[in-house]
Amino acid sequence: MLLHAGTVAAVFGLSKVHATRHVYDFTDSSRFAWATAFAALLSLAAYGLGLPDAARGRGRALVALVACGSAALVISAAQLVIGSAVLPRFVIFGAAFVLTAWYWFLGLVSQGSSDRSERRDRVVLVGTPADAATLADDLELAPERPASLLVAVHPTEARPRRAGEEPLVDLVIAHDGSVLVLGHDAQEDPAIVAQASALHEAGIRVRTLCAFYEEWLGKLPIADLERLSLMFDIREVHEDRYGRVKRLLDVALALPGCVLLAAAVPFVLLGNVVANRGPLFYSQSRVGVNGRPFAIVKFRTMRPDGGALANEWTTEDDPRITRFGGLLRRSHLDELPQVWNIVRGDLSIVGPRPEQPQYVEELTQKLPFYPLRHLVRPGLTGWAQVKYGYAGNERDALEKLQYEFFYLGHQGLGFDLRIMGRTVRSIIRSDGR
Repeated sequence: MLLHAGTVAAVFGLSKVHATRHVYDFTDSSRFAWATAFAALLSLAAYGLGLPDAARGRGRALVALVACGSAALVISAAQLVIGSAVLPRFVIFGAAFVLTAWYWFLGLVSQGSSDRSERRDRVVLVGTPADAATLADDLELAPERPASLLVAVHPTEARPRRAGEEPLVDLVIAHDGSVLVLGHDAQEDPAIVAQASALHEAGIRVRTLCAFYEEWLGKLPIADLERLSLMFDIREVHEDRYGRVKRLLDVALALPGCVLLAAAVPFVLLGNVVANRGPLFYSQSRVGVNGRPFAIVKFRTMRPDGGALANEWTTEDDPRITRFGGLLRRSHLDELPQVWNIVRGDLSIVGPRPEQPQYVEELTQKLPFYPLRHLVRPGLTGWAQVKYGYAGNERDALEKLQYEFFYLGHQGLGFDLRIMGRTVRSIIRSDGR
């Protein structure tokens, strides 16, 4: 919030100073719109490059400088094309100078906060060995709040054997735990709950396994997916206003995307002639909202015949991908034609990624609650994409389903915008798909 608020304050503050010195009405001029665009570019570049939690020390200052310099170059290029000064140099370079220091400072604060968070979240789990193994693996992926699993004990080990004993209290104190997580069996044991209550009164945070997954990992645990699949509202289904506003946002963002698509077509055509001979577009059947199939459109990135692996899951290093196709995938340009699917209403900007019908049928047979994801319009990007990336097999699909169910239970415009921002960051930093 401070990153974006500081960006707006710097750009509009300097614009107002310039307007006062040169006696014109800033808010009633075209420069107001350009200042808004410049502030948006600065925020987008800063967030996309990983600020405020970017590299340490000098690296952080360099990232801040690159973010500000990139936005300044874009605005300068726009001025050259238009042939007039859309924003004064005082505003462009002044904002870049001020915000480089501001972004660096916020990175310093963020790093200190992150260090404190890592020291604070020390987890003691009372659960089964399977719970412990899964939680340890999940904490290594991409947690929303950094934490480490200090120790895990079976519920039988946490129960007092004699009057006056408190083995769970002693365990948490001995390991200096700060978060106590209770698995299903532990939640139903009065002796364990009583000890958890005493620890809670002493300042230790206590969570169920499901609540910990939601707060710290941004997903639902595999063991709870079926049990929880009907126990939350889906705003796109249960709240008409959210659905209408989301659709308006989709169209508002997709229409400019159609302009970018038209501009990209000649370059992709040229690349195809050199290193990706074959059709320009690739169309494939996918399962949409309420289980209705639709044809998703992308720039083709694989050999036209599909090769021997035509019916297999796609992987990041798939041998079917051509050289130019790999470039399209790394830059995410191959996804650009899907803006037409968004305009048509097949896709939303944010939602669960649509799967092929044969995979949906296979997964539905193994996971009866899987079709719940089809109650909402699928998305160009989604929470599972920014958190996990590719689904190259059934195990990956189940992993992503945990994130998708979390999204279904937490839908909202704020969450959608957060996912869009993380998608931009993922594209710029090339660390996601």
